Amino acid sequence: MRLRNDASIELLEMNDTFWPRLMAGELGDFHHEFLVSLHDFTSDWPSSEVHPKGDEIVILLSGSATFQLEMPEGIHEVRLESPGSYVFVPKGVWHTAKIEHSARMLFITAGENTQHRQHDH
Repeated sequence: MRLRNDASIELLEMNDTFWPRLMAGELGDFHHEFLVSLHDFTSDWPSSEVHPKGDEIVILLSGSATFQLEMPEGIHEVRLESPGSYVFVPKGVWHTAKIEHSARMLFITAGENTQHRQHDH
């Protein structure tokens, strides 16, 4: 769902076309808006992302994950091990997640101008 800047909510359909449509700008630019989404992961993220226009909070609902934040002083790891644990990702910080077991997480993201970069393997 999208939390609009006028405090209204727009439900967004999550399907195979969601992320390509979002990246192509077909769902708007999220200027002063937040994307609220729920995701299940069974493997490490294949890329890192950054949200240059606002902060993000990720709340673990089940499983476990380790977030890697690229801070100016180096990589900062935040381990999420119990339901309700969370990570605060500051605006402009590249981050990725390592998934030890399957994990379900709730994301509240200031999505305007979000960028991704693939990991080199």
